[in-house]
Amino acid sequence: MGRIRVLSDTVADQIAAGEVVERPASVVKELVENSLDAGSYTIAVELEDGGRALIRVSDDGVGMDREDAVLALDRHATSKISSTTDLIGVATYGFRGEALPSVASVSLLELESAAASSEATAAGEGTKVVSRGGRIEKVEPVARNQGTTVTVKRLFFNTPARRKFLKSQRSETRAAVQALTVLALARLDVSFSLVSDSRTLLTAPRVSAVADRVAALFGRQLAAQLLPVDYANGPISIRGFVQRPAEAKSSGRKAHLFVNGRPFRDPFLIRAAENGYRATIPAGVRPTLFLAIGIPGDRVDVNVHPAKLEVRFRDKMFIERAVEEAVRDALRPLEAAVRMVGLDRDAAGTDDRQFVGSVPDQRSGFPGRREDAGTYGTLGLALDGPPASVAAYGRKFLQVFDTYILFETPAGIAIVDQHSAHERVLYERAMAELKAGGGAAQRLLLPLTVDLEPPELEAVEQNQEQLNAIGFEVEGFGGQSVVIHAVPNPHPRFDARRCFEELVADLAHGRLEGLNRLERFAATYACRAAIKAGQTLDHGEVRDLLHRLLACELPPHDVHGRPSIVQLPLSELERRFGRA
Repeated sequence: MGRIRVLSDTVADQIAAGEVVERPASVVKELVENSLDAGSYTIAVELEDGGRALIRVSDDGVGMDREDAVLALDRHATSKISSTTDLIGVATYGFRGEALPSVASVSLLELESAAASSEATAAGEGTKVVSRGGRIEKVEPVARNQGTTVTVKRLFFNTPARRKFLKSQRSETRAAVQALTVLALARLDVSFSLVSDSRTLLTAPRVSAVADRVAALFGRQLAAQLLPVDYANGPISIRGFVQRPAEAKSSGRKAHLFVNGRPFRDPFLIRAAENGYRATIPAGVRPTLFLAIGIPGDRVDVNVHPAKLEVRFRDKMFIERAVEEAVRDALRPLEAAVRMVGLDRDAAGTDDRQFVGSVPDQRSGFPGRREDAGTYGTLGLALDGPPASVAAYGRKFLQVFDTYILFETPAGIAIVDQHSAHERVLYERAMAELKAGGGAAQRLLLPLTVDLEPPELEAVEQNQEQLNAIGFEVEGFGGQSVVIHAVPNPHPRFDARRCFEELVADLAHGRLEGLNRLERFAATYACRAAIKAGQTLDHGEVRDLLHRLLACELPPHDVHGRPSIVQLPLSELERRFGRA
């Protein structure tokens, strides 16, 4: 008896604060979210000593009168919900009523606010509430305009053990900037700023185009590397931007997810998005992603994490498949091809609506899904009909340096790497043949005998079925030799012996890691079988290659993360020659 006791309000508040307030960045996130829910259009954040000494968030939202300002510091006091049914599809950032009281319980907090409809506000008077460790010490009038300012001083002053776990000033400042950056991505219609120790670290004025907000936060170089995502499947929409495969790096990537306007974290959805890049980037490369999911409110639960950092989808597998397909769709058009440096700022798109999108049938982030996604208007070439249909558009092709193919497009000049292009064609053909159980092969009048090393012999045995499927009919010849009775015939200059030897050598040494076994085999074969740089092609061969490339699922990218097509926009040419 006597072992169970009810915790004091002070201890309970500090425990609750531990769930919501992890570090200064958590305070910035919670206070800025409150400002957004208050309808603010200008939000300013100030920090001192990484937020340890001071965090101040000021806004021009609807504000609070005296009664609400005092009540706001009570636990579970909120204007966002009134019953359990309000939790279904809740659209506000904050709704638990925990942020302000949790912050107040571990700091010296001052709240100044003036409501839009208050008579006192009309006279320039608001309310100031002073709290110490969660206990209100003073409530008094203050001169101010409509809006709210929350000042947090000496965070964790009464929980020194937690204060010791804070990182360096630089790390804490960086985390706070990151927290504000995510919210700035979500709301283009709001102006954000952050000043740390009298230095301006973030300025994001109100914008109408996502590319402008990305450029303000991350620089125009990254903005120019992004491709628009515009996908819909039933009630689900996925919009945003993803990085061109050829410009993705192994470090420094940005990955941000939003659902119905709310930022959240989900490593499985990030992995699903990366799966959309399959066979376009090498292992270890991490592309930048900004993806906004629009979904009916009753299909997602946002009330699963104290800091609202996670959500739960009713059909998680469906969402993951949709994200992968959305990214894959974005990489298909020839607009996904790399653009030469010094390009227009519009490379990432100039859509003039909200980035994060919303629930279907409400405010939409992007225009409707393209109905002509099956054609590639940039080149002016259709995909239907025989290869000769390419010439019907009157395009002139030019092979230069026996490696690149140039031709005019309505938007400028397209430059194709013939090896990378043929590699993409052969990869997708090989994958189709491997899945179908086999393709065409050419029997040899005189079989080829090839001597191999032990690891290569083992690779032949392990990949016998795949070798047969793409056209290599191979059998052992005793010792370290094999006999090849039939070979594929991907082009007239195909060197079957060389291709086979290089293919099994690559397979034996495990190159092209990061793909599954079939994809790795197809990519290795395509690389070795494709026409090479330095090979002269006649006009018919060029035309045929371009047509087959355009018929591919992902024509702008080869399987190594390099571009197969580079665009030189007409606007860039005109700028260079002084015509713009």
